Amino acid sequence: MSNEAASSLRLARAHASLEGLSVGDAFGECLFEDQSAIELRLVPPAFWPTTDDTEMAIALVDLLRRHGGIEEDLLALAFAGRFAADRNRGYGPGTEGILTEIRAGGSWREAAERPFGGQGSLGNGSAMRVAPVGAYFADEHERLIAEATRSAVVTHAHPDGVAGAIAIAVAAAWACRRDDDRSDSLFEVVLSSTPTGATRAGIEVASRLPRDADPRVAGRELGTGWNITCADTVPFCLWAFARHLDDYREALWTTVSVPGDRDTNCAIVGGLVAAFTGVEGVPDDWRAAREPLRHDLDLV
Repeated sequence: MSNEAASSLRLARAHASLEGLSVGDAFGECLFEDQSAIELRLVPPAFWPTTDDTEMAIALVDLLRRHGGIEEDLLALAFAGRFAADRNRGYGPGTEGILTEIRAGGSWREAAERPFGGQGSLGNGSAMRVAPVGAYFADEHERLIAEATRSAVVTHAHPDGVAGAIAIAVAAAWACRRDDDRSDSLFEVVLSSTPTGATRAGIEVASRLPRDADPRVAGRELGTGWNITCADTVPFCLWAFARHLDDYREALWTTVSVPGDRDTNCAIVGGLVAAFTGVEGVPDDWRAAREPLRHDLDLV
């Protein structure tokens, strides 16, 4: 395969994951506080707006398209540029502060290391945006780990923030390869690459939880993003993905059925399922309901 063909294939995988991520993000956001609609499985009427989850994922995909990899300084500027172009996407206060500082010319390293008493953020933002990176580098495991790390540290310097990004990126790469469709294999691969810490410990619990368990039970056991950290978000999202590897609708309804950080949870799971199925696995009517994605907004 030529370099051009290989690059085209990598980008196609990343864009498929981005489609799943962005539709999941918008779906979860529309249903964030509508428990009755969730219980009745009422699909929200169009138009579905996306959040900061999608904004930051697009920045990553755009950087991969332009440069074939992630360079932290460029990524910091891309994140800050998209934020400056449209601040009304639900960015958390910590991320807002970091991106505002970067936009003003500050060092992303200093800004990213400041939260949590100088340890850096361990929030779930590093995991919510990274599935397309895992899809892009699905055939290069060592580089995948390095690129997932680079995608995280610009805003999430804490080791557990990095671990969350690595776990989801590895899961997306596994989904693209589909060497083994067993969900047990998914957890084996993810655990073999995820650094020690609270996120990995939660993934170990998720790997032992029956796939047919009540999602509410799984949510209570694993966490569903109430603390907005990787440790209480990534394990549940991996469990929901493992439960519905190739069924986007069921995966998203399962994910959104449990209260928590619904848009982020659905973004993560949507990005993983779409990496497994390809873009054709994302329902056409749901894609049509989601607002159009805006690329290269950071260059405007």
